[in-house]
Amino acid sequence: MENSFIQFSLVILFLPLFAFLIQIFFGKRLPRGGDWVSISAIAITLLLALSMFISMLSEYNPELRYESSFTWIDMGEFKIKLGFLIDNLTIIMLLVVALISTCTHVFSTQYLKGDVRYSRYFGYLGLFTFSMNGIVLANNLISMYMFWELVGVSSYLLIGHWFEKESAANASKKAFLTNRVGDIGFFIGIMLIYNAIGSFAFLDIFEGVANGLIGGGVLTFAGIGLFMGAMGKSSQFPLHIWLPDAMEGPTPVSALMHAATMVAAGVYLSVRIFSILTPDALLVVAYVGGFTAFFAASIAITQSDIKKVLAYSTVSQLGYMILAVGTGVYTAAFFHLLTHAMFKANLFYGSGSVIHAMHHALHEKHDHKTDPQDMHNMGALRSKMPITYWSMLVSTMAIAGVPLFSGFLSKDAILAGTLAFTQQNPAHFILPIFGFGAALMTAFYMFRMMFLTFHGDSKMPELMDDIHESPKEMTGPIVLLGTLSLYIWYTLPNNFSPMASYGWFNPKLVNNEFIGGLIHPVDSSVPGSISAIEIAEHAHHAHHTAMYISILVAALGIGLSWFTYVRNGISAKLWSERFGFLYAWSANKYYFDENYNKYIYQPTLGLSRRIAWVDWELYDKYFINGFGHLTKWASKVSGKLDFQYIDQLLVDGSGKIASLLGRKLKTVQTGKLQNYVLYVTAGIIILMVVQSF
Repeated sequence: MENSFIQFSLVILFLPLFAFLIQIFFGKRLPRGGDWVSISAIAITLLLALSMFISMLSEYNPELRYESSFTWIDMGEFKIKLGFLIDNLTIIMLLVVALISTCTHVFSTQYLKGDVRYSRYFGYLGLFTFSMNGIVLANNLISMYMFWELVGVSSYLLIGHWFEKESAANASKKAFLTNRVGDIGFFIGIMLIYNAIGSFAFLDIFEGVANGLIGGGVLTFAGIGLFMGAMGKSSQFPLHIWLPDAMEGPTPVSALMHAATMVAAGVYLSVRIFSILTPDALLVVAYVGGFTAFFAASIAITQSDIKKVLAYSTVSQLGYMILAVGTGVYTAAFFHLLTHAMFKANLFYGSGSVIHAMHHALHEKHDHKTDPQDMHNMGALRSKMPITYWSMLVSTMAIAGVPLFSGFLSKDAILAGTLAFTQQNPAHFILPIFGFGAALMTAFYMFRMMFLTFHGDSKMPELMDDIHESPKEMTGPIVLLGTLSLYIWYTLPNNFSPMASYGWFNPKLVNNEFIGGLIHPVDSSVPGSISAIEIAEHAHHAHHTAMYISILVAALGIGLSWFTYVRNGISAKLWSERFGFLYAWSANKYYFDENYNKYIYQPTLGLSRRIAWVDWELYDKYFINGFGHLTKWASKVSGKLDFQYIDQLLVDGSGKIASLLGRKLKTVQTGKLQNYVLYVTAGIIILMVVQSF
């Protein structure tokens, strides 16, 4: 089992990379731009991931753990190892990434049909999938960090796929640079932990924290540093600004990166490192997550762009997951990550289907000015796109927390944990207000999106004859993910046993012991922290209260949305005018982007220009160029000295003198013996005369 799991994981990891290389070097020369190469590769990874998942369920072992590593850098005492960790978390995430990536590849064959960079697009998808799988499989922080940065690079390429558009190019740069801010904190956290423990491996870190090798403020600071990496990737306030703008990329990219995988990386990291987060660090995590959930939801309720609504919804739902980590119910965070991946990816695919139909209809009318993503240009699409509508409706009910749908299970677990945390810590009463308030707004704005898009009268009736359901390559993934938004898939009996009283994912707490479930909470490695059993007990006691409140707020949000946009009992325009100040703030995203541009981006840009001026006008122009001019002058002077004095005067002069002497001496050498005897005699006489003096 171990060898097969490791081998399968290696194939799952490197096969997308292999597809990427083929697409980059040979894609344009292959039939259909080589899309079949990428689809085949990712489909194989899906089959392998599914095989591992079924084996995991069949064996049922919450303690399943396989690890393999090798030394990458060996410098005496300093060693860096790279390796893979395979446990239940890993297997579930591999399946999620493979499933969403496969759906994205298939969906893109129609959505990107005819694109000038079609083959390169599929190559970038492979690179992104490889990077994401690397994060999932990493058994240490340094391996994770390497793939973490590679995800950032590949996301930059995908978001900026249509870089001819200034907005897309700016969005890709914004995403890349914003994530770098969080990654700086991530790296600092890694270095602090390594300095104290001497290892990057997760198991060594957990053991080192438990043994007191690092603790107190240093551990808190290190934990917050690691969490900053999660804030960047998972778009948490104030590093949330990149995600909505990233919708400038192709819609399938939005589904892949921003609904299921890339943004999930931050949550996955938080779940992995939960054991080393101190109570103070967890409190920071909880408030960041709770505020983000509420803040983003309050923006989504006024957006008119269908993809922007889903973008801020993603930010809000990620806030839920981070809130769950901060309040101790990190298994609920991972559960919501799983369910959210299915229904949110489906919602993005559904929005892509709608945009594709609108764009086609507008193109037929030669209308290139109307925005095909603006919900106020839609309406009455239900009859024209029934498959898209019903699939999106299922996922909408899931995200709204309606019973019998997947989101109800995971969101209820998060809210129960948050409520239990507040019951034990009354000073933090604001956290459940964030949670339930965001749930109310989520139900409202998601059904607002459905009503504006599919119900009522068409805002552009002249387009209706040209609007048709999307092709099967697009509707297939929509139907599949819509089906996976039903609750039944997450409550299957453990080990496929029909007699089991608990599901495969969540365990039950019976007599201070976790029964069933593949993801068992573990105790924190930080000495003095509350145990996993206590957290589960408190959440269990708060479960029914949280469930009733969540059902109530979901019903209230849906009812208010229906009464406003279907029944027209409330004028949305009137309320927007009556609450003009609040509406303007929400519609303009609290002017966060404007203030970011005014107080951070522009000053930074101005500073960069000044530094560039100093670099070019002073350093380069006067120092570097001046030094060059000085060197040039010195070369001319030295060259003149070398040529005129050394070469011509000294060297050539010496040569001329030697030549002259040679010619004179040649006349002396006659070859006659009597002359030589005469010269010797004369020399002797001269010496005698000299000596006489």
